[in-house]
Amino acid sequence: MGTTEKKIIAQKIVEVELEDYLKSIFEKAEYSNLKVEKTPILTRIIVFVGKPAIAIAKLRRREEEIKEVLIKKYNILNPQIVIQEVQNPYLDARIVAYRIKRAIERGINFKKAALFYIEKCMESGATGIEVRISGKLLGKERSAAYKFSKGYILHTGFLKEVYVDEAMQQAIIPVGIVGIRVRILKYLPQIISSK
Repeated sequence: MGTTEKKIIAQKIVEVELEDYLKSIFEKAEYSNLKVEKTPILTRIIVFVGKPAIAIAKLRRREEEIKEVLIKKYNILNPQIVIQEVQNPYLDARIVAYRIKRAIERGINFKKAALFYIEKCMESGATGIEVRISGKLLGKERSAAYKFSKGYILHTGFLKEVYVDEAMQQAIIPVGIVGIRVRILKYLPQIISSK
């Protein structure tokens, strides 16, 4: 492996670690994703969240600490963090998975939570959604997996990689850990809809 490949791999590892760090800070603000814009003067980090008020309050309290970590650990010169609200949170798989996770942890029945958020996503204009919940759900010793879906969703191929938004979360309940996987197809690709 050449030096350019090693540099690219090292850069991607730093990006993933940065995303994990910011996700841990802004998780309760329904963290979605981030975008890094580098300019000669500063590096702007745009964090997309579902609840911007919570993220801004957390950023104000810990701004110096966050900037110090960004400078020392991730070698980002002059970081500027910008919080932006996700335009439609019901079309973002990470936010929907987080909301289902919180509902299950609060004791709401997993079927009700999944079906409620499936309806909300479809009302928001999604073409299709699939929610898969697995673990010790009914208080039994054996684990089970349940799949709820509505609309049209792509499962394989290049189009799935491009058009399907996918996220996973883990809910911690007294019986054990429950895994939640959400797949959302926001709109039907032009290639399929023209046939």
